[in-house]
Amino acid sequence: MAAGRPVRAVWENELGGLTFEVGAAPDRFFVKWAPAASGLDLAAEAARLSWAVAFAAVPRLLDQGADDEGSWLVTAPLPGQSAVADTWTAEPRTAVTAIGEGLRALHEALPVADCPFSWTAEDRLADARRRAAQGRIDATRWDPSHRPLGVDGALDLLADIPPPDRTVVCHGDSCAPNTLLSDDGRWSGHVDLGGLGVADRWADLAVAAWSTEWNYGPGWDGLLLDAYGVRPDPDRARYYRLLWDLGP
Repeated sequence: MAAGRPVRAVWENELGGLTFEVGAAPDRFFVKWAPAASGLDLAAEAARLSWAVAFAAVPRLLDQGADDEGSWLVTAPLPGQSAVADTWTAEPRTAVTAIGEGLRALHEALPVADCPFSWTAEDRLADARRRAAQGRIDATRWDPSHRPLGVDGALDLLADIPPPDRTVVCHGDSCAPNTLLSDDGRWSGHVDLGGLGVADRWADLAVAAWSTEWNYGPGWDGLLLDAYGVRPDPDRARYYRLLWDLGP
């Protein structure tokens, strides 16, 4: 794919997935690769990008493929840098505000009635129960506050699904790195939409606010909710953070 153009590794996720920047402007593009055994479904992400690009600032799909070693996506670039680039970790107030405003804009832009993808708590819980029955949930990787529950205890709590606050098309992985910021500190786009689907907006909000602690330190979650324009909802936040930990 590079065909002699410069290649720069820009991201590695916890499952071994890699993202590369290839070439330089005006012919720059990105290649996202996932190893075959990672469980990452890049074909699902390709389908979601192809749908969402008509409504929101998300990467334009250029190509996709797979072989025995893994799968890949090729996408056009978006303007801006990740909200966890050094520039923005040094300015957490700017970054967190942009994440909250960007998430609200994404929720407003994506049409629920037209979305063919689901990320509801019911569907995610059913998937978690299947994986639990197969012994595929590792509670040692959860947040320390959730580990004492064990898998069975967590599933019991999650059976009590809160009624939706507002149904939107969720990002599906609204952690801070997946919002891009332009040089002026405003949000400019969203990446990593493999989980995109219809759900309660708190499925995104709970994780986005939680991720500010991981990336910028404690005390920024309230600013994110203010920037989004919503009051805190501790019960829904607790529910969707626990459900997040049981995710694939």
